[in-house]
Amino acid sequence: MATPRHRRHRKALALGLPVALTGAGALAYGFLGAATQQQAAAAATTAPAWATATADGFASVDALGQNGTYGGRDGKTVTVRTLADLEKYATATEPYVIVVAAAIDVDPVGKEIKVQSNKTIVGAGTAGQIVGGGFFLGQGVHNVIIRNLTIRDTYQGTWNDKEHDYDGIQMDGAHHVWIDHNDIRHMADGLIDSRKDTTYLTVSWNKLSQDNKAFGIGWTDNATADITIHHNWIRETEQRNPSTDNVAHAHMYNNFLEDEAGTTIRSSYGDYSRGRTNMLLENSYFQGMNNPVIRDSTATLVQRGNVFSGTSGRNESGGSGAAWDPKSYYGYTLDKAADVPALLESGAGPRGSIGTATTASVKSAATTLTVAQDGTGQYRTVQAAVNAVPAGNASRVLISVKPGTYRELVKVPSNKPHVTIQGTGGSRKDTVIVYNNAAGTQKPDGSGPYGTGGSATVAVEADDFQARNLTISNDFDEAAHQNISQQAVALRTASDKVFLDGVIVSGDQDTLLVDTAAKEKLGRVYMANSYVIGNVDFVFGRATAVIDKSVITLKKRYNGTSAGYVTAPSTAAGRKGILIANSTVSGDVSDRSFYLGRPWHAGGDATLDPQTTVRNTSLSAAIRTTPWTDMSGFSWKDDRFAEYKNTGAGSGPASSDRPQLTDAQAAEQEVADWLGGWTPTAS
Repeated sequence: MATPRHRRHRKALALGLPVALTGAGALAYGFLGAATQQQAAAAATTAPAWATATADGFASVDALGQNGTYGGRDGKTVTVRTLADLEKYATATEPYVIVVAAAIDVDPVGKEIKVQSNKTIVGAGTAGQIVGGGFFLGQGVHNVIIRNLTIRDTYQGTWNDKEHDYDGIQMDGAHHVWIDHNDIRHMADGLIDSRKDTTYLTVSWNKLSQDNKAFGIGWTDNATADITIHHNWIRETEQRNPSTDNVAHAHMYNNFLEDEAGTTIRSSYGDYSRGRTNMLLENSYFQGMNNPVIRDSTATLVQRGNVFSGTSGRNESGGSGAAWDPKSYYGYTLDKAADVPALLESGAGPRGSIGTATTASVKSAATTLTVAQDGTGQYRTVQAAVNAVPAGNASRVLISVKPGTYRELVKVPSNKPHVTIQGTGGSRKDTVIVYNNAAGTQKPDGSGPYGTGGSATVAVEADDFQARNLTISNDFDEAAHQNISQQAVALRTASDKVFLDGVIVSGDQDTLLVDTAAKEKLGRVYMANSYVIGNVDFVFGRATAVIDKSVITLKKRYNGTSAGYVTAPSTAAGRKGILIANSTVSGDVSDRSFYLGRPWHAGGDATLDPQTTVRNTSLSAAIRTTPWTDMSGFSWKDDRFAEYKNTGAGSGPASSDRPQLTDAQAAEQEVADWLGGWTPTAS
C-alpha cells in the first residue's frame, strides 16, 4: 500500500451523512423548508444546525492548509431569492452560509456565478433552484459546499452542444469542495466539470440527468487530484458518467448508473478511467449501460462488488498502478450494491424537510397531497387529488405525483386556486399525464363531440396554477381517425397567473391552448425551461402568454409530411398576445416548411387584434423565409406579428414580409411587459 500524501481526517465517520442515512438513505438532516421563502431576501439569521455539517470523502482530508471542508459555517447565514443577492454573497470575500429560497433565473442564460472561498450554498427545502445558469470555482477557490439545489436548463436545443459551455458546476483548480444532494440536469454542456487539477473533491447523493455529458474530470496532464464520488444517480446521459482523466486517487462507490429503456438517450459508456487515473470502483449498480466500465491502457481500475444488470460491451479492470486503500485517508461505509437503486431513488437529490434551528419566523409549508398509481400515495389519480383540494382554498396546495403514466383527464376548476402539480421523478419524462380526445371525439354521454377546448388532457380554470417536472400529452391518433376533427389539446389554460416550469407539453394540432376565462378577462401564462411539441397552430389562444428559455419542437404530420404553423393568436384588442423569447425553434422536419404564425380571428371576430412576437430566439432552417401567413380570410399584415434579433438559419433581415421591431419598440416588448407586474415564483 502506498504511503498516504495527506493527514487522515480525525473523524472516521461518514461526515455529513447521518447514521440513519448511511445505511438506509433516509435523510435526517433538517434542510429549511419551502416556507423559508417568507423570510426577507438576504435576511441574516442564526446558522441552522445543518449549516455546520462537514464533508466526507477526500473533501474531509486535511491538506493544502485546509482542514476538511465546512464551507461558510464561520460566517453569517443569509437567505436569497434574487440573482443580485446570490451573486453578492457568493462572490464576497467573507464566509457565508447562503440559503437559496426561490427559483432564481440567471440572466444571461449560461452565466456561471463565480463562487469565492468559504461558502455554503444550500437550497431551502426543494425551493432552491438555479435556472438557466450555474456556478464556477476558479483557481485556488477552496472550502465550498453546494447542497440541496436544483441546477437546470441551460440547454440550447443541440444535444451534443460544442458551441455553448454552460455547465451546472465547473471547477478549475479548486480544492476542498463538497457537492451534495443536488439535482443537476438539462444543461448545454456538462452537468459537472472538475478541471485543471481540482482536488479534495467529494460529489455525493446527487441526481445527474437529461444531458449529453454528465461529469467530466481532467483537462490536465498532471495526475495529482484526489476525488470521491459516491451515492449518485446518473441517468438519461450519454457520456462522461463520469470520465475520469489523470486522477491520482479516484474512489467511486455506491453509484447508480442507469440507461433507461424506452428513451431516445443511449449511453455510450459508463465509468471511464482515463490517462494515468488510479480508480477504485466499489459496490455500484449498472443498469442497461453500454460499455459500463472501461479504461485506457495507461490507467488503473480495480473493481469490487459491483452489479451489472442488462449491460453490454466493455467491462474492464486492471492496470499497473499502485494499490491504495481509501480508509488510509478517510472512513466510509459501503451499502450493498443490490440496495443502491432503491436507496438512491429515494435518497438522492434535494431534500424537503423543515429545519428547526432558525431565528426567522417561518410559516407553515404548503399542504402536500401525494399521488401514486401503486397505492403508496394518498391518491391513485391526479384528478382525485384535485378533487380533495377544498373549494376556495387560500394557500398553496402541492400535488406531488410519483413517476408513472397517468392516463386520465384532469380539470382544475376555477374555485380551486393556488394548486401546483409536480412530478417527483428525476426527469420531466418520468411523470406523464396523457389522454387521447380530439375535437371530434364523441362524449360518452352522447351529448356530442368534445370540441377543441374540451379535448384537453389537462384543463386549468383556476388562477395561480403551477405545473412542474412532468409531461402533459395528447396522443390522439390522427391517422386512425381521419373522419373527425383533428384538433387535440394537451393543455388548456383559462385563468390568470399560470406558471409552467420545466414541463413538456406534447401533441400534434393545437397542443397548447392559452385561453382566458372570458374575452374581457386577463389571462397571463409564463412557460419557462420547457418543451412544447406539435405541428399545426400548436401554441394558440387569446391569453397573454410568454414562452421563455424553452424549446419549441416542430413535428411532422401523421403522414410524414412537413408543414405547419407554430402560433395562432386570437388576442383581444389592447392586450398583449404570444411572446416567444430567448428560446429555440427546431425539429426533424423539412427546411422552409413551418410558419411562425397566423392570425386566428376566432368565430370570424374582426375586433380581435392577434399578436405574436418572436425575439432573441434561435430559428432553424425549418422556418419559412416569409414566416407569417393569413388565416380564414384575415391578413396577418392587419394584425401584430414581428421579430427582433433572432438568429439561426431560419432568421432573416427586415422586409415588408418580415417586420422587425426597432430597438425602441423592443424595449416595450420585454418579458416583464407581458407579465404586467407579476413575477412568477416557484411554489
